[in-house]
Amino acid sequence: MSSNQFDGLIYKRHFINKDQREKILFYLRGLNPIWEMRYSKNNPPPDGDEQRELLRPVYWLGNWQFACLGYFHPPKFTMNTCVLAETFPSVLQNIVKSVEIFVRKHYPASDVPKDWHLNTCLINFYGSKIIDGKKVDTARVGEHKDFEPGPVASLSIGERAFFQFITGQKKVYSEMWLDDSSMLIFGGKKWKESYFHRVQRVEKKRKEDFELQIESFETRRINFTFRYVPKEYLVNYKDLPAPQKEDIEEYVFKLAKNSFYWQNLI
Repeated sequence: MSSNQFDGLIYKRHFINKDQREKILFYLRGLNPIWEMRYSKNNPPPDGDEQRELLRPVYWLGNWQFACLGYFHPPKFTMNTCVLAETFPSVLQNIVKSVEIFVRKHYPASDVPKDWHLNTCLINFYGSKIIDGKKVDTARVGEHKDFEPGPVASLSIGERAFFQFITGQKKVYSEMWLDDSSMLIFGGKKWKESYFHRVQRVEKKRKEDFELQIESFETRRINFTFRYVPKEYLVNYKDLPAPQKEDIEEYVFKLAKNSFYWQNLI
């Protein structure tokens, strides 16, 4: 791949094999994803907004960026937003190693911070919420940017997702389908800073319905977004200031019911 062909965006359709896929799904069956609220007592909604539940259940590895603490977003949301969490299982560690090797080989040094490595992972579960016995499709995510420095890697499992990069005026710049077992990697100023990205919809053609420990929810797509948070911004739960600790205490107790890692923190 020559430098004049590579602009910071790469899509690999068959990135993981069947064995890796099965190991990942086996691991996921032991997790208990949680539903988070966007805001909290000490981080209330801004004017014109209101408290709301996220559209999908989530789980974080490496560090947990609780929505109510404010996602990592310099310069304001850096300290006390990234709480150290469980480590990656071996199958994901191996995948991350291969991504990091690829990135360091193909991206210019200016796009890869000195200490860059994929030390955080957001697991999003896309599907339908069951409300009063009826299925409500919530499989989408609005436009946003990933402000963590360096390239981002996104692994998809399940139904295809329609993914778009858009301008600040919500004009579509680029769009693609993200297939089962595929990996999307994007970095550099063009893709990280110039454009927002979003998931517009998730198909139902494969009739996927993963059996996971999520009540009143049918999961048909699972996405792993791997990012890098510099170590100076990572904080232990016990070291959080009182307001932030109060805001996430309920979530930590929920996590502790099924996670030895979180049990040891309370």
